[in-house]
Amino acid sequence: MTLVADAVSTYAVRRERARDLGARYDFAQGPMRLYLALVDAQERAFERAQRDRPAPTEMSEFVVRVALPGVMEAAVAAGTERLREAVLVRFHDGDLEGMVESWLAGETQDATDAFLARASASPVLEALPEGATALRPAKVTDRECPRCGGLPQVAVFSDSGEALLTSQRRVVCSRCAHEWVLSRMTCASCGETAGAKLPIFSDVDQFPHLRVDACELCRRYLITIDLRKDPRAVPIVDELAALPLDLVAAERGYTKIARNLMGF
Repeated sequence: MTLVADAVSTYAVRRERARDLGARYDFAQGPMRLYLALVDAQERAFERAQRDRPAPTEMSEFVVRVALPGVMEAAVAAGTERLREAVLVRFHDGDLEGMVESWLAGETQDATDAFLARASASPVLEALPEGATALRPAKVTDRECPRCGGLPQVAVFSDSGEALLTSQRRVVCSRCAHEWVLSRMTCASCGETAGAKLPIFSDVDQFPHLRVDACELCRRYLITIDLRKDPRAVPIVDELAALPLDLVAAERGYTKIARNLMGF
């Protein structure tokens, strides 16, 4: 199967899952409505990036010219009133390439800049592994994306296919969506391995396939998706619908390793 065909399949699956979660959970209707608008814009940006293949040095300009207009349009059409106003103000402030360059460099940004830059640039990085690789620092730990150096967004367990073989834990990059294997009993933020310092909590009635993996040492956490309990789950979409677990984690004093697209 070609890369373009894979992309079409990937975005179709994400779109279908977002519709399902929005219908299933009342609290997810707003975020999923916005995501559905964004995913259309992101799919177009992905396909255009694969066709045009901008060089890494042209990445910011390409993102602003090709991807950002669709993201802004989606945010205005399907976002909250607060988001719509923030996006319009940000557009008039200018220096949009600087905003994207800052996100690509991993710099701290306010919520609006981070949302716009990530929603616009991430599908381009996903489409162009060589562009993502250009962002990777000289040294990365096993807790950072081996492709671009980004932080993990969500962890995933899938069926190993063998009864006596424990499935690996894979983590998904918050910048380029690349997946890599990370030891199961390791904090994805600081590398702590003592089980007593790695609490797990969940809401099995509402989210049987989701849980929070936290760390008492660094006070960070990430959401884990168990595909063995729900094979239809799409990690980067289901993580957006895990807001109740995010709120529980925040109440207990934990901070997410990498905020998701919606800022949670």
